[in-house]
Amino acid sequence: MQAQILAPAAVLVLWSIIMLFWMAGTRFPAMKKLGRGVGTGRPGGRGQDLEGVLPDEVNWKAHNYTHLMEQPTIFYATVVILAIMGAGAIDVLLAWIYVGLRLIHSVYQATVNKVKVRLGIFFLSTLALTVLAVRAVMATLFHDPSLAPA
Repeated sequence: MQAQILAPAAVLVLWSIIMLFWMAGTRFPAMKKLGRGVGTGRPGGRGQDLEGVLPDEVNWKAHNYTHLMEQPTIFYATVVILAIMGAGAIDVLLAWIYVGLRLIHSVYQATVNKVKVRLGIFFLSTLALTVLAVRAVMATLFHDPSLAPA
């Protein structure tokens, strides 16, 4: 396997954990300020229950954390496929572009959150992911086992 293609995925995993802590670090104090401490809500309560209750700026971090649990799952699978099949330099570059754009998207959504700009960043990251996915399909469909080292 090629570690270079796995590094961007590892960074995005770590970033997702950072966003989790950022979300908790803003959400818990905001809940406490409203007199709704952690564990004081109704049984089975979910994060969506805090929409319209907590300030939007607090919920933006949770929205982004949710986003990091969605599309990046496709990225992780694509990166693993390319790592197994043999990633090229362009694959590594595209993976870093995807991760860089997702980090920018996260910070922007968590702080400014103008949808038009956020959508542009998301579109560019999706474009990079699409090219990576096409390259993963090509790497698997057109793989010639006779060329593999013995």
